[in-house]
Amino acid sequence: MPMRSFIAVLLLFSLMLSTGAHAAKVLNVLITNPESSFDPALASDIATMSINENMFEPMLRYDYLARPVSLRPNTLSAMPDVSPDGLTYTFRLQKGIRFTPDPAFAGKDRELTADDYAYSLRRLYDPLLKSPWLFLLEGKLQGDERLLTAVRSNPDAAYQLVFPGIEVTDRYTLKLRLRQSDPGFLFALATPATAAVAREVIEMYGNQAGNHPVGTGPFKLGSWKRSFRIELVASPSFRRPQFSDSGATDDDGRRVQQILKAKSYPLVDAVNVLVMEEQQARVLAFLNKELDILEQVPPPLSEMVLDQGKLKPALAQQGIRLYWFTPLQTYYVWMNMEDPVIGGYTKEKIALRRAIALSYDADSDIRLIEKGLAIPAQTPLPPNVLGYDPQWKSPLRHHLALANALLDRYGYRRGQDGYRSLPDGNPLELVMHSLANATGKLREEVWRRHMETIGVRIRFVSDKHGEILKAARLGKVQMTEANWVGDFPDGENFYQLLYGPNAGKANYSRFNLPEFNQLFEQSRRLADGPERKKLYSRMVFLMHAYNPWILRTHPLSADLVQPRVQNYLRHPVEFTNWRYLDVQDQSGNR
Repeated sequence: MPMRSFIAVLLLFSLMLSTGAHAAKVLNVLITNPESSFDPALASDIATMSINENMFEPMLRYDYLARPVSLRPNTLSAMPDVSPDGLTYTFRLQKGIRFTPDPAFAGKDRELTADDYAYSLRRLYDPLLKSPWLFLLEGKLQGDERLLTAVRSNPDAAYQLVFPGIEVTDRYTLKLRLRQSDPGFLFALATPATAAVAREVIEMYGNQAGNHPVGTGPFKLGSWKRSFRIELVASPSFRRPQFSDSGATDDDGRRVQQILKAKSYPLVDAVNVLVMEEQQARVLAFLNKELDILEQVPPPLSEMVLDQGKLKPALAQQGIRLYWFTPLQTYYVWMNMEDPVIGGYTKEKIALRRAIALSYDADSDIRLIEKGLAIPAQTPLPPNVLGYDPQWKSPLRHHLALANALLDRYGYRRGQDGYRSLPDGNPLELVMHSLANATGKLREEVWRRHMETIGVRIRFVSDKHGEILKAARLGKVQMTEANWVGDFPDGENFYQLLYGPNAGKANYSRFNLPEFNQLFEQSRRLADGPERKKLYSRMVFLMHAYNPWILRTHPLSADLVQPRVQNYLRHPVEFTNWRYLDVQDQSGNR
């Protein structure tokens, strides 16, 4: 037995002995894609961030039950002090918070300090990491322009250069200074990307630090079989805070609040996380009670559990519960603006991308593939995100005649075989990356049919999600389907995906339009309101004009929960609620 697995088994056994009354309580859940790196500065996929947010801790987190969402202190003793001009934030940490024991600390635990957060934030600037999360801080902190210049020639400057934006004033106090006021700045400090990591751990494990996660969170990594199963074990070093009064405003929230009040969390001893890429496997595992929760029932298989939008009677009789939820999520296709075939800002390249966008039939996609569990996306912003405008309608709709006319006008001529060539006479072939699973194959057929209607030949490259992301960061993906789940409930988090300086990081399309960049920079200095919405309107118009993206849908999520799971409510922003959940054994005991 590998040493990590052996230790995890011993820990669970000790938990069983210490509780005495019952065996260790294990929550069984899933992630839909293989994990990437358990390094908060690197992980940008939902699956891995779902794990990371349970092992690592940012200074702030969201109230579990408050709607609309609100921030609360996490590792802080209170909410940060903000100077009258809105430029200086002072964060005071709780004393006694511990990292889990690790060889990097000579086998012991270590106290969390302000230096750890300063180090973790500086890591986002490290050019060797190429963190997709640099956008959270870049250009916002005072003096970071000097840091950005210095790291180009000396990566170590990310950790050595003194600048006013990040200052540790004592062991438990951190000051962050902004160049200009930013109403949404605190959202960034509630993301897994800004969680604390320990310098000793990063230096000891180097580029393998993502395989050796050491945090201060409620769970630690137990046994782990990559791309198959991840076990999270309740951390004995965790401070086990009590659940305090929350901002619950609805009946479900108030009910859960009453149950959780004054209880210490986490409430389960371990979380068993299965990697399940195939949709059918997820549904069958839930129906076989191998999973306690199935969030976002796969639309093609929804008829296995739903009947006209309601839970099937046989499942309801078992005590299974159905929850409807609108995630902060947008599905889209991005096209590489630096690709020699599909990229560029000339009229003929814009015409090609627009024709592809016009060939996409969202209504048919939602009806036939999504089984009604989605709404058409008009802008990058989903409902319930600050800045969302329900009145804004996309100027691009499914229109095959217009798509073909555009291609004809700009020289994409059809050959005898019915397929088009490039304006210079060379063959036109698109290459689309897709997931190497049943869902990916289904989506390939959708896009093959779309391209046939406009005479464009398309080839597919199937790969794992993580490998597609790696290739995308290097600019080696021409186009692919993607989805983005809001890391925080503000429009900035979505529009930064199209911001030029983020190219090669979160901006996989590498869209870099000066006017869009200027509007984005103006918008993030404004609080939500009419002035910012006006800027967003122009930004989304430019997106539709140049078509680096094809907007698809916003999902409607049907979530199923087994009767043994207690305290379940899905949070709009945080990826998981595992620390707050409890489970009953078959006799009904908790």
